[in-house]
Amino acid sequence: MDIRLFSGNGMRAALAELGPQFERMSGHTLVPQFDPAKVVLRRVDAGESADVALLGEDVLESLVERGKIDPQSRRRLVRNGIGVAVRTGALHPNISTLEDFREALVQASSVAFTTEGASGMYFAQLIEQLGIVAAVRAKARTQPGGLVGELIVSGDAELAIQQIPELLAVPGIDLVGPLPTEVQRIGVTAGGVFVGALAADAGAALLDFLRSPAAVAVFRARGFEPIA
Repeated sequence: MDIRLFSGNGMRAALAELGPQFERMSGHTLVPQFDPAKVVLRRVDAGESADVALLGEDVLESLVERGKIDPQSRRRLVRNGIGVAVRTGALHPNISTLEDFREALVQASSVAFTTEGASGMYFAQLIEQLGIVAAVRAKARTQPGGLVGELIVSGDAELAIQQIPELLAVPGIDLVGPLPTEVQRIGVTAGGVFVGALAADAGAALLDFLRSPAAVAVFRARGFEPIA
């Protein structure tokens, strides 16, 4: 049976590894669609549906409140922070303190982030708090979603700001480190089954698998911290 899946981009690399494992074990086939959270919400509001959603916990809760996700099916899966990356071999800027991080953003020739992904929307708020909106916007390299680390590889950006698992998914870049503690935003990814899903039982089995020891090992290797 096909399991239609709506997921944020942060899970793409982990599911590329875990999806085939689940398919071999269960006999089901995953049919994933990866989009930023805002895009998923627009699609659902326009009448689209799936069997399973893997999204930021706040987004999933909004779908529960709209009657789209079965509240009894919810599972908290993993958490992760936001990080900074540069091209492999490039000098790593000092981001150990908030002031160092602020200075690194000001001094960078270009900064990549998303406009509709959770990390990018948070970063847009953060540069306002740091008082460097004009400086960063003048050299911003943005895209709605996807892996902004690819803009570093292509030479279009010097720094990339995104969720750590999304940065780790891009060959050719180095993770400099997480954002300073006082401005770090830890996100939780949760899963749930859509109300009226055709593959509801198979979807619930997928969520159980994503909490299994095999999945935990993959998530950790991909920059997530599994939630027991």
